[in-house]
Amino acid sequence: MTYELAVREWAQLGEGPTWDPAAQRLIWVDILSSRIHTYAPDTGRRTVLAAEQHVGAAKPRAGGGLVVNLRDGVALYGPRGEFRWLVRDPVPGRRGNDAAVAPDGALWAGTMRYDEAPGGGSLARVAADGTTTGVLDGVTISNGTGWSPDGRLMYYIDTPTRNIDVFDFDGRLPHNRRVFASIEPDAGHPDGLTVDAEGGVWVALWGGGAVRRYADDGSLVLVVELPVRRPTACAFGGRDLTDLYVTSARVGGTAPEPLAGSVLVLPGVGRGLPGFAFAG
Repeated sequence: MTYELAVREWAQLGEGPTWDPAAQRLIWVDILSSRIHTYAPDTGRRTVLAAEQHVGAAKPRAGGGLVVNLRDGVALYGPRGEFRWLVRDPVPGRRGNDAAVAPDGALWAGTMRYDEAPGGGSLARVAADGTTTGVLDGVTISNGTGWSPDGRLMYYIDTPTRNIDVFDFDGRLPHNRRVFASIEPDAGHPDGLTVDAEGGVWVALWGGGAVRRYADDGSLVLVVELPVRRPTACAFGGRDLTDLYVTSARVGGTAPEPLAGSVLVLPGVGRGLPGFAFAG
């Protein structure tokens, strides 16, 4: 199984790839450069939007535009780029990190401290009207979140734990947290994840130079080595949702890596699930 270069980029901290089916494009962010990128594989067209501040994630909205998880809270961009805050909650030393849209159209927004202090982050559910429900406190680096094909399970990563956790999900909130899979110390740290149409969980391994696929019973079934040591997240895209896009980072590296910060793609590696747009 081989990779291809989708987008050559010098992202400091490329993150959060998301397929936008309405526009047939990939959306991802460079957190520390405060940039939101898009890429349309069919045409090669790219865009770059300068965000108001550090941006942990950007997801499509049902009516057009984007919902973004920024340093100081969650905000909206309209179809013509108009900006407004949905939830503004600045905390010194903290920023937004990875986020995901649940089947009901709510945004699950994670945070972390810049100094990665243990317990300094959180995970919250943000409804379309901005109503915010705290879900997890005492998180260190809130990362990958995703749901099983039937919506009854929610997967979640707090990176320093080296675990992919799973919850039972009632359609609104998670319950009964337990470990789905653990990453060995010499294999890197789990970062962003995505779930495929068969219920398999794909995870990018920060510092491990690979993406892995776990079957729905938690067994490891596939490891794909990459030419970058710090892949950050993965998502299925393309017209048939069969191509796995992987973002990467330049920060934290010491040895030269020509493709660090770029977006890679694993063509035809599986089949993803249709994503959800934010309802707000």
